[in-house]
Amino acid sequence: METPSPRKRGRPPKNSKLANYPASTGSQSNSRTDVAQVTKPDAGMVNHSNNNNSNSDSRKADAKEGDDLEMIEGGTIPPSRPGQRGRPKKSLMAKTGEPAGSDDVKDAPFMDAVVKVFCVHTEPNFSLPWQRKRQFSSNSSGFIIKDRRVLTNAHSVEHHTQVKVKRRGSDTKYLATVLAIGTECDIAMLTVSNDEFWEDVTPVEFGSLPRLQDAVTVVGYPIGGDTISVTSGVVSRIEVTSYVHGATELLGVQIDAAINAGNSGGPAFNDRGECVGIAFQSLKHDDAENIGYVIPTPVINHFITDYARNGDYTGFPILGIEWQKMENPDLRKALGMMANQKGVRIRRVEPTAPAAKQLQSSDILLSFDSIDVANDGTVPFRHGERIGFSYLVSQKYTGESARVRILRESKIKECDIHLANHNRLVPAHIKGKPPAYYILAGIVFAAISVPYLRSEYGKDYDYDAPVKLLDKLLHAMSQTDEEQLVVVSQVLVADINIGYEDIVNTQVLAFNGTSVRNLKHLANMVENCRDQFLRFDLEYQQIVVLEAAAAKAATPEILSTHCIPSAMSDDLKT
Repeated sequence: METPSPRKRGRPPKNSKLANYPASTGSQSNSRTDVAQVTKPDAGMVNHSNNNNSNSDSRKADAKEGDDLEMIEGGTIPPSRPGQRGRPKKSLMAKTGEPAGSDDVKDAPFMDAVVKVFCVHTEPNFSLPWQRKRQFSSNSSGFIIKDRRVLTNAHSVEHHTQVKVKRRGSDTKYLATVLAIGTECDIAMLTVSNDEFWEDVTPVEFGSLPRLQDAVTVVGYPIGGDTISVTSGVVSRIEVTSYVHGATELLGVQIDAAINAGNSGGPAFNDRGECVGIAFQSLKHDDAENIGYVIPTPVINHFITDYARNGDYTGFPILGIEWQKMENPDLRKALGMMANQKGVRIRRVEPTAPAAKQLQSSDILLSFDSIDVANDGTVPFRHGERIGFSYLVSQKYTGESARVRILRESKIKECDIHLANHNRLVPAHIKGKPPAYYILAGIVFAAISVPYLRSEYGKDYDYDAPVKLLDKLLHAMSQTDEEQLVVVSQVLVADINIGYEDIVNTQVLAFNGTSVRNLKHLANMVENCRDQFLRFDLEYQQIVVLEAAAAKAATPEILSTHCIPSAMSDDLKT
């Protein structure tokens, strides 16, 4: 991950929220306004697939999490604010004085390509990994593109059991198949096998990246009603943005059109009826109003091209460095930079990234693919605009190479860097796989991930989780491709484990003197151990010691007591 400083990866202020939410219609004990994850590098946002037990419950949840937010109902157009500039005189909703419900709007082909997405989710239970949570339903938006494909948000169909789509004006819901889920970019691709679904529909065409103050129209199915909704606004900002669901940073477009629960996956059109983005999250903060975000066409096209090339989603590559700005003149002079040289200092290189073979700490990154990098880490973007150089990296595809120029010990060097996916020590997602676990004598071992921390400590896990785990989450890097952070998740109380009942979410460092690489490594060592005692060295200088034969003999009865089908997850058995 390219990050300029430790502060950038720190905790967000608690009075702000960056979020995305599908509108849920299923039954669940708590109203789910947050199907997608809240990442914690920046201020919080809200992702917008709409999940609610009822419309009123969703509104209450949104208002509570948004700090006295003024709710804007999904189908209304936000009024012009005094002194507001850039509001278009004409838009797709009302042309030359015609009312919003005129035939001009009804007949617009892009409107008929917008669909409603219904999904039944069955999420894993990370705290009890041998079972799943109760299923719930959500609805969001999507739109039809060429080649019989439908695009929506990844968080709209995450952990899906069943997905259905319904066209505008139709009374039929069609079963859909999920072809690809792009976790980092929060885009999912669907298809429908029923030919009837594709009759008399014009696929949406994509436009170019919009410019500031360009008019945009967001179309979808947000809360506040069942029919299609249209809101309008202008492009407010274009920059590299934190993607809540993907726990990454990619190009994003900020708009002032209302984006509410259920808008997730809906298209944003320009005044020519071309799609310029996909609605996916908004900013909820005391001092912010009408700040929504759409995924721009360069990111969408990257996802579509990636799927076309590989038959699946392979992700967005990273350079694999952390860097520091070089704005201080004394710092530049001390590191041997000439007055006319600009760049950023490489703080750390991911050990598992291909760049680790060629880059090292205190190298100065001068250029990426022949584009000079400024002292603040930006590169030229468009006229009058600059953007973080990570944008250049995100334009590449996994497996491609980039030519970088560096300054090392006052000498310029050039090298070709292979680009690969980010291998996080604490994964932001498990990408549809069931969580892994291993149980011995009632002691439950698990691998740490962001969904696990959220399950254990709630949405404020970055404040409430143990400091040692948070330090690993924010700053630690994987030393090998298969490294995991293994913890004692909990202890299922039994006579065999007396005295260990209070050990919770504590890292396992070693077993019988051998460092633990990952959960499968630990399970294999325990299962094949022939020693009399089993010793687990934990964080904080704690140890757990069990008599081997007694511990293994007691395990089946404990599993039976708690109705656990197996002592280990299926992925550990192979």
